[in-house]
Amino acid sequence: MSRATLAAPDAKAAFDTLPAAPRAYLGKLRALILATAAKTPGVGPLTETLKWGEPAFLTNATKSGTTIRIGWKPATPTTAQLLVHCSTTLVNEWRDLYSGTLAFSGTRAIDLDITAPLPRAELAHCIAMALTYHSRKQAK
Repeated sequence: MSRATLAAPDAKAAFDTLPAAPRAYLGKLRALILATAAKTPGVGPLTETLKWGEPAFLTNATKSGTTIRIGWKPATPTTAQLLVHCSTTLVNEWRDLYSGTLAFSGTRAIDLDITAPLPRAELAHCIAMALTYHSRKQAK
């Protein structure tokens, strides 16, 4: 069973500085990432840290996946993002699967409306794909 390492103090501080609505939404998204990691075979423990000032989740122990970041910007106050490295094929794969359900930015992000319910099933699938990205590529 996978588990997350304790959040680095700076990752917790990043959440604490957010306004209430994005903090609550990103908290739900964080919980979904941790829960998905826990039930996805081969992921192992996650390392939670900050990358570019945003909470990030890494599969350091197993190297099974790519880094996932979650973020929110004051310039787009009702949008949160789940981000992956732009050189992966993940966003294109997700577009193929969920273009009618999820919104995307370029090759790196799923855009989420924080005023709407979290699309849990679709996001859990996308998160599992990101957390197993490298192990799936090696299996091909």
